[in-house]
Amino acid sequence: MHDSEGRKQMKKTQTNQPKTAAKQTAAQEYIHYHKDGTIWARGQNLNGTATGDWEWFRKDGTRLRSGHFERGRQVGEWITYDQTGKVYKVTKMRSNTKKGG
Repeated sequence: MHDSEGRKQMKKTQTNQPKTAAKQTAAQEYIHYHKDGTIWARGQNLNGTATGDWEWFRKDGTRLRSGHFERGRQVGEWITYDQTGKVYKVTKMRSNTKKGG
């Protein structure tokens, strides 16, 4: 499967559970792919919300950015890396940043 920009998507599976099923209690791994099949982003979701540590990658596999989510919000230090993998910039997120993931 590919999205509207041609990126490879994770296959969704249907369940026979009612819509009122209990919420997840453990985060599940989430991976999003570049069009060429390399990893674009990797992290965890809990009930469809980004949580825990996340990383984004360039097509050549080098890390682009990393940071932490709590309840869908970017928190703490977020690091941007240059093309050689060295730290380029560190951003301290405020508690009222936008949702992401």
